[in-house]
Amino acid sequence: MIRIILNGKRADDLDIRNAVNTLREEGYSIDVRVTWEYGDAIRFVKEASEDCIDTIVAAGGDGTINEVVNGLMFLDFEKRPNLAILPMGTANDFATSCNIPEFPIEALRVAIEVEAIPIDIVKANDRYFINVATGGIGAEITAQTPTELKNFLGGGAYTLSAVLKALNFTKNSGRLVGKDIEISGNYIAAAICNGRQAGGGQVLAPSAFINDGLFDVVIILEFPITAIAQVLSEILQDKDGEYVKRFKSDKIYSYPDNQRHINLDGEPYHIKDVVFELMPQAIHIKLPKGCPLIINQLGSESQMR
Repeated sequence: MIRIILNGKRADDLDIRNAVNTLREEGYSIDVRVTWEYGDAIRFVKEASEDCIDTIVAAGGDGTINEVVNGLMFLDFEKRPNLAILPMGTANDFATSCNIPEFPIEALRVAIEVEAIPIDIVKANDRYFINVATGGIGAEITAQTPTELKNFLGGGAYTLSAVLKALNFTKNSGRLVGKDIEISGNYIAAAICNGRQAGGGQVLAPSAFINDGLFDVVIILEFPITAIAQVLSEILQDKDGEYVKRFKSDKIYSYPDNQRHINLDGEPYHIKDVVFELMPQAIHIKLPKGCPLIINQLGSESQMR
């Protein structure tokens, strides 16, 4: 049996209703729970575990996925149902980077037919995320982009907000400490990447995998306006640069000079010091064959067929 945890804003979506009805007519057991407010998805995950549900489908955007993931991580490992995803949000960064189908019937067939595989999750103090945590300008954009603008422009709303915010952005300062590395000083943005993209399609960590036992760290240091072309070039390159620093780790400590916004899978989180720690193979997820975020034991991208 699968249980869909559906973001309440999508409760009247006819494509989802038709997909569920079609699959039920084919003999599959599917039920649906609809969220009303934050905390509902976490409660529904706990109920699904108690009901011995095999697979939970997070139907919504990155925020819905994040809440479901937190619900799973609050359970004992052996009590966690499998996770599947039906992308219904504005940006759908994690689902897009995993090549999860955007049409409900196709996404639900993945949830039903594909074998689940273990993936890593990242813990940030007492919270968890599956995709990307951002601080600096990235977090400010997510926290302050109006819902109406997101709905009107889709993922492009984040790009527009980024430009407007950068024109009057106050830099951050602090330290990031990991094994054999310490970076301190002023920075514009920072990202802890289990997945590859955030902010409506911005690829931050092209070589990140969700089952390699590491997360990717990307930091954009303060730079003079005359270096903007160089910074843009370094962002596009998957290597360490003068202003864009990159490394991999499984645990780092963030010590900002002031309390600030970060966001976890697009969900704002107001905090100061943060410990980011990788939780290896923490949940099982159902992904399309050939998902580019999966690395096999030989060290190459999955070639599942």
